[in-house]
Amino acid sequence: MDSVNQMNAGMPRNAELLLPKMVTVVREGYSLALLRADMIAAVTVAIVALPLSMAIAIASGVGPERGLYAAIVGGFLISLLGGSRYQVGGPAGAFIVLVATTVAAHGIAGLLLVTAMSGVLMVVAGLLRVGSYVRLIPHPVVIGFTAGIAIIIFASQLHDLFGLNLAHAEPAAFVPKLQALWQAAASFSPSAAVIAAGTVAVILLLRRHAPRAPALLIAVTAAAVLVALLGVPVETIGTRFGGIPHGLPAPSLPDLSWRHMLALLPLSISFALLGAIESLLSAVVADGMTGRQHRSNSELVAQGVANIGTAFFGGLCVTGTIARTATNVRAGARTPVAGMLHAVVLLLFMLVAAPLVAFVPLATLAGVLVTVAWIMIERPAIAAMLRNAPGDLLVLLVTLLLTLLHDLMLGIAAGTVLAYGMRRLRR
Repeated sequence: MDSVNQMNAGMPRNAELLLPKMVTVVREGYSLALLRADMIAAVTVAIVALPLSMAIAIASGVGPERGLYAAIVGGFLISLLGGSRYQVGGPAGAFIVLVATTVAAHGIAGLLLVTAMSGVLMVVAGLLRVGSYVRLIPHPVVIGFTAGIAIIIFASQLHDLFGLNLAHAEPAAFVPKLQALWQAAASFSPSAAVIAAGTVAVILLLRRHAPRAPALLIAVTAAAVLVALLGVPVETIGTRFGGIPHGLPAPSLPDLSWRHMLALLPLSISFALLGAIESLLSAVVADGMTGRQHRSNSELVAQGVANIGTAFFGGLCVTGTIARTATNVRAGARTPVAGMLHAVVLLLFMLVAAPLVAFVPLATLAGVLVTVAWIMIERPAIAAMLRNAPGDLLVLLVTLLLTLLHDLMLGIAAGTVLAYGMRRLRR
């Protein structure tokens, strides 16, 4: 350890800020004991990431395989190059609206180009040391933003949760979405609702009474077996998408025409900003759980490279995610190798067990995301604001409402300005 500290002490400060944690781990020495702990954590996180990645992809308006491509390619690169020992990356629920809007307007090719361009922007931001400033976002803004994302995720799942048949494509915007779903209420499917409710119940009960059990995998597997054996009339991944491929596709470049890139630049900036905020907040959460400190600018560079990489393989945009990162920490991960191995486990699943995914009901994946949305809302923190900090509560509500009714970036910007403005008035 002394030699490692001496080497780091002799390194220029700017270079150290961009140094991946994996390099530090290699310098410290990697043992079989560390590998054993990381492998256990990797399998645990992969069990969580498998249904979650597919559910987020479907909710975003693309096939489930694109969520898995993102978790495998992006997840591996984020852990390999990132500035956190514990960060696990993949597709995130925060991007559902942005991705759905992009796909509706520009198709899959436009989404892949936006993802790659946002990756370039994040690399540049990391090299310019912008990551250090994300920590200045006030806590009420973070809570309001997270709650808004949770509500957006919940709304995005109502279609499959109740088995509704919409006459037209589901709108991405919050209020038009609710209106369209209400108009389709007559197509309600009791079978889908029962499957979804059962999924949520199994997950919550296992989390309460058997917290070490892989609740998501158990719930999804049980629902798939039930539907396959009993012939329950619900839509599945197989009936809507025809299943998933047996591996990764060959890498290919997105359309790189200047006119197309200029047209998509505003969307790319939104993707980059949201990805930076989401990933660095996740890294901060990991710091709080472990007592370690991440390198924010190294993390931004890794997020950027990961988004460029996942775009080449046809995957969704990726970011560090709190759910998977927290699971990684709780499962006993010790180094970034755990995140890299989780990606390898997902790839092995695609190679070996892809046909089984066809039996998974879409209502079950909707139940998974509804549960995730419920867990995301920081209810104790909101209750504390109700009692003790009405000013912070106002910041939270402004952030939440603008996130829901306009867009994520405006919610964060307005909430941050309001929070700092109120602090100046208090002085």
